[in-house]
Amino acid sequence: MSDTLQLDASHCFVCGPSNPVGLQLTFALEERAGQEQVCVASFTPGPHHCGYDDITHGGILYSALDDVMANWMFLQGQRMYTARCEIRYLQPLPVGTRVRLEGRCVSQRRRLAQMTGVAIRADTEQKVAKCTATFMTQPD
Repeated sequence: MSDTLQLDASHCFVCGPSNPVGLQLTFALEERAGQEQVCVASFTPGPHHCGYDDITHGGILYSALDDVMANWMFLQGQRMYTARCEIRYLQPLPVGTRVRLEGRCVSQRRRLAQMTGVAIRADTEQKVAKCTATFMTQPD
């Protein structure tokens, strides 16, 4: 990993281990069939992550999905930023329900990468939310 990737993300809301109110997610790359690499993480939203009626706030899901896609790039030595992201919520996620996050790179050209992310309930394997995004490198 290059020196430029040694940034301080310790207070990041999603992955920062020093953020006492953050999600503190840990990301890893997994090799899947056909040599596809998938960035994965999981978490269980608590009562402080709800919107109303004990349902996980959509912004929490968005933040987690944004980071699982960004970390696909970061864990491979690329520092990129979200340029655009579209999310589709498929069903509510009750607070206390563990969710698995997966991020994939669909294509990459020059300064842009097309990514997908999905949040899947651990108990039923049903998709809760999915998104597509474009990430960009920082200009030289």
